Amino acid sequence: MASDPTTLRLKGASQSYDGERWQFRALDFDLRAGEITAILGPNGRGKSTLLRVLAGLLKPTAGTVESNPRTGFVPQEFSGSFPYSVLDVVLMGRARHVALFGTPGKVDVEKAMEALDATGMAGYAARSISALSGGERQLVLIARALAGENAVLLLDEPASALDLKNQDIVLSLLGRLADSQKLAIAFTTHQPNHATAVADKVLLMLDGAQTVFGATDAVMTEANLEALYGIPVRATRFSNETAFVPLFRQRDRRGATHG
Repeated sequence: MASDPTTLRLKGASQSYDGERWQFRALDFDLRAGEITAILGPNGRGKSTLLRVLAGLLKPTAGTVESNPRTGFVPQEFSGSFPYSVLDVVLMGRARHVALFGTPGKVDVEKAMEALDATGMAGYAARSISALSGGERQLVLIARALAGENAVLLLDEPASALDLKNQDIVLSLLGRLADSQKLAIAFTTHQPNHATAVADKVLLMLDGAQTVFGATDAVMTEANLEALYGIPVRATRFSNETAFVPLFRQRDRRGATHG
């Protein structure tokens, strides 16, 4: 696949834990070098399950995965119980490059620092991961995946717990990594505007294990998003950008419902 920009591929993939309720069925799905794919869907629709299949952590119930051994997975939160330094956390991403029972060497530290520099976190290398903000920890987890010299980056709701500024920082970083390092990137999100901000392609995980996949402009429509979330969603144009606004039901102080 040296001349093929596809770095990871699902063919007819289906996933069910009980054989009755399906997260997705007969899904054909490619990740390509230099492209960002956003995966949208309500809670419980199978977004995280799909990421685990893409990462090779879970075998699909049916179909095949042409996985890439150079795949980095970025969870929503660091779950370590010890006060690791930021550098130690990023060095964990070098595990497959370190011999069994070995310790990280000079090259590993250099790669870890390069990854921290790419995420703007080099100045935090000696700090405890537990002392960082949520946005800073997310950048460290991305650096950990970069330190592994991966071709594919999979992120589970990387901006879900962040304020607006840190959301912008993380999304902007993903765009730079796709452009400068030609990584194939996929991330899950509940926010349509995250997809329109940086994604080249979008996968919508609809009810009944149905999916819609394609170019962002073609997939991100009011009708598709209303079907996805079950509430009206309206597109608003700002200069050359489109933002999506959910129309929540409004209640006044006397309990009457509007909209």
